[in-house]
Amino acid sequence: MTTAAQYIFWLALFGVVFSYALYPIILRVLAMGKKNNTDVYDESYLPSVSVLIAAHNEEAVISEKLQSILDSNYPADKIEILIGSDNSNDKTDEIVSNLSAKHSNIKLNSFKERNGKVRIINKLAVAATSHILIITDANVIFDKNTILNLAKHFKNTNIALVDSNMLHKGLKKEGISYEESFYIRGEVSSKYNEGVLWGAMMGPFGGCYAIRKDYFTPVPEHFLVDDFYINMKVLEKGYKAINEVKAVVYEDVSNDLMEEFRRKIRIATGSFQNLFTFFPLLFRFNAVSFCFFSHKVLRWLGPVLFILIYLSSFLLMKFNLFYQYAFCAESTFILLVPLDYILQKIGLHLRLLRLIRHFFFMNLAIFVGMVKAISGVNSSIWEPTRRHQ
Repeated sequence: MTTAAQYIFWLALFGVVFSYALYPIILRVLAMGKKNNTDVYDESYLPSVSVLIAAHNEEAVISEKLQSILDSNYPADKIEILIGSDNSNDKTDEIVSNLSAKHSNIKLNSFKERNGKVRIINKLAVAATSHILIITDANVIFDKNTILNLAKHFKNTNIALVDSNMLHKGLKKEGISYEESFYIRGEVSSKYNEGVLWGAMMGPFGGCYAIRKDYFTPVPEHFLVDDFYINMKVLEKGYKAINEVKAVVYEDVSNDLMEEFRRKIRIATGSFQNLFTFFPLLFRFNAVSFCFFSHKVLRWLGPVLFILIYLSSFLLMKFNLFYQYAFCAESTFILLVPLDYILQKIGLHLRLLRLIRHFFFMNLAIFVGMVKAISGVNSSIWEPTRRHQ
């Protein structure tokens, strides 16, 4: 019994440490001095692109979004903008219609029943006339060179998908925006290095990425996370997916913990849908398998690993002083979560405590998402995260 508990403790602890600390370090060391396809891409290569946007009640952001695309340093006659308005009942359709009257490359597809993002993107991909698709969210604002820096990589015929570099605005110490941004910056680094090393980036940030239309695979209509599915289908077929740090886009980062918790539950549920689908890729024993297991699977199993660490250290406390310290440390970690909530209520914002609270709720969301995915998901329709938090 004691030996089994020790094995469980150390294996679970190694899984957590490897995924969150060792794996990013390994990537960074291996990727030192390397860059994305410096001998292949060409900034004078300007293919036509179709920008696909699924929008549901996006009146607060859609005008700024479309204007950021129109202001791009990219030939206007090579940009097609397709907006799928998902039964919006605000002014989204009116705003898009007014802009499309002035710009012939903006095309509105208004759906009178809710479809969900997945079905909208599937339909827009079929309607697109360009060989390069840029799939993007309504609240993600383009830099002037975003399209250029995404499109230039497709001169390399081995590359099928290119992710953008998401930067965040609207950071506030009162909420969780700094902590969310900190976590995402680490994710950007790991994904960039995965792409540089093997062309095996583990999922784009769904807010903005480009893909060859020929390698776009329609997403199952009940899936909640479309971008990871599309990315893994590219890797499954033997093509490359990379991140381009110069393809900058801007997003108003989540600041409300419960709003972000709801969003992360949806993402986690969709992540397990993808795990069940792409589980066989783990047994190819190649770079994709290594990245998939290290970066994603271990993270998704994180809540289970933490529970195993906690329970095994409790069982081992009476046999070894080390496990007593480990159990006390884990218990203290849990108690810091409500402490940060109390301090926040009285106006005290300690970055370390907020980071611990954010990490706790992120893993709680993963656990809830796992349960939901196992229980079954019948619809991909969900409400967008509240804008301008």
